[in-house]
This record gives sequence, C-alpha cells and structure tokens, in this order.
Amino acid sequence: MTVDLITPEGMFQPVPYHHVSISSGRRHVSVSGQIARDEHANKLSPGDLAGQLAHALRNTARGLAGAGASFADVVRLRVYVIPTDETMYADFMRGLESVVEELGIPQPLPPLSVIGVNYLFEPDVLVEVEADAVLD
Repeated sequence: MTVDLITPEGMFQPVPYHHVSISSGRRHVSVSGQIARDEHANKLSPGDLAGQLAHALRNTARGLAGAGASFADVVRLRVYVIPTDETMYADFMRGLESVVEELGIPQPLPPLSVIGVNYLFEPDVLVEVEADAVLD
C-alpha cells in the first residue's frame, strides 16, 4: 500500500477521519469534483443530500478506478456541501455510511475537509467530492 493513514497522539478525537496521510508512491491521481449525475448527466437523488453524497462517492470511485486506484490509495478528500446548517451532518453521515462497504472506503476516512458553500455546479447540486490519491 502506498498510503499510511495516521492520527498522531494529541490530535483531537473522535473524528471519523485520520488527520494525516503519508504517501510513498510515484503517481499522483486527482479526481475532479464529482456530483450526483449518471453517465448521461441525469440528475440523481434531487433534494436528498445523503443520496447525492452516495452517488458522488460512486462517481469518485469510478474516477479513481479509471486511473487504476481505489479509495485505499486516497490521501485527501474534499467535500463541498449545501446546506451549511446543523441538519447537514446527519444526512452527510447517512450518505457516507450507505456506501462505505460497497466502495471499500477506509474507516476512519483519509484526511477530510467538509466545506460549506452557498452554491455548487447547478442549483440542484447539494454536494461535490474531490479526491487525491497516490499510486506506485
């Protein structure tokens, strides 16, 4: 494996992700912001943050696989999300948990930033996922 995920002693816990990733590979893979669209650009899970996150993570997995990578190779995840209020967390976690096994997403997650925004790609888009991975 080219990625070690760690949380050094003294960093705050509990969080559902590691604070640090250490990579030793030679190829860097970046997957652009993925949203809840199918291969024909059809909108998936309108109005459902959990459903949209699950689809965006599936699309991220497809992008990784296209480069010969998987979530096991991910060193950093960034997620942009609407809404930015307290209702977001439960829906976010439900969407993530619904695909963890299916997509082989490590638990705890690689280093993760969840960033609240006012607007994404189109008005119906509630979440967008970016991933960086390293391969040998």
